Amino acid sequence: MANLRFHIILFLLCTSFLTLISCHCLPENHVTLFIFGDSIFDSGNNNYINTTAQANYQPYGETYIKYPSGRFSDGLLIPDFIAEYAKAPYVLPYLQPGIHDFTYGVNFASSGAGALVETHRELLHPIDLTTQLRFFEDVEKQLMQKLGDAEAKSLLSKAVYLISIGRNDYVVPFYPNSTVLQTYSKEEYVGMVIGNLTVTIKELYEKGGRKFGFLNVERLGCIPFVKRLDQRSNGSCFEEATALAELHNRELSLALQELERQLKGFKYTNFNFYSFLSERINNPSKYGFNEVKMACCGSGQYRGILSCGGRRGVTDYELCENPNEYVFFDAYHLTGKANKQLAELMWSATDPNVTGPHNLRTLINL
Repeated sequence: MANLRFHIILFLLCTSFLTLISCHCLPENHVTLFIFGDSIFDSGNNNYINTTAQANYQPYGETYIKYPSGRFSDGLLIPDFIAEYAKAPYVLPYLQPGIHDFTYGVNFASSGAGALVETHRELLHPIDLTTQLRFFEDVEKQLMQKLGDAEAKSLLSKAVYLISIGRNDYVVPFYPNSTVLQTYSKEEYVGMVIGNLTVTIKELYEKGGRKFGFLNVERLGCIPFVKRLDQRSNGSCFEEATALAELHNRELSLALQELERQLKGFKYTNFNFYSFLSERINNPSKYGFNEVKMACCGSGQYRGILSCGGRRGVTDYELCENPNEYVFFDAYHLTGKANKQLAELMWSATDPNVTGPHNLRTLINL
């Protein structure tokens, strides 16, 4: 009997050990971030596609990370800071060769991308939102293979899905020779953008996603690049472009509220990028900035030509001495300092007019 008991105990110990070494169980505080969108979030996917929308050359990256990684800023982007606050690794671009561990998430964002497949398709060939979703499906399969179905589903349900999309869709109608707003009313066009975004959210939900973080569209007409598109510009913001952003933001807010009613367990934060930028334009010194109308790097009026680095058709460009004094690093993108301020608010602000109904720190822990 004693011998039998010994063998039973030995069997149980071996079984437990084998279970332990084969288990890919993740710790309770493990944070996974899946990132979708455009150049606000793109950490380098465009380095690996045939496009001119790239930032893998100097002076991009000069302030914080000291090398041009493909981020459209002098330093880090919003998801980088979010990862730091969450005590997680920086989220790597999906197309970067050699990535095999997706348990901390992955970044699908592509500079130039829109919610609409047509946005910048002929000009920049970005990875549109629908294609980003297809990439996510590939990652989902790999996670299932690595972790097993149950653990992968648990990871996908606890992950946070960060999405920044729309600004490129709303710049295109103001390009010279664009007929978009002759073909569609503003309401119809915004409805198409919100519709595509909603479809993506629902597909991610079907795959297990429950926690979502969004940026609405900033005060679009005040971006140096967009101000240049206004032929009547006298230094003020391009109000027609801003009006389109405002319409998008109203419809996005309504769509998210409706999704919260429709989808059990759907939780989100919607960061008010519009008010963030307006605050800094109206009160720059309050936030440590000296220049809000002109970009740090570029050429032409407001340095609003995307010539920073001299690789996009225009070789001559100007570069400011201290990017930390500027809100905009180039004609279309924020400085690392501005990105950090935005990420801090998205992470921990308690004012629902800034980010709500949850901040990201709360959302991760729900």
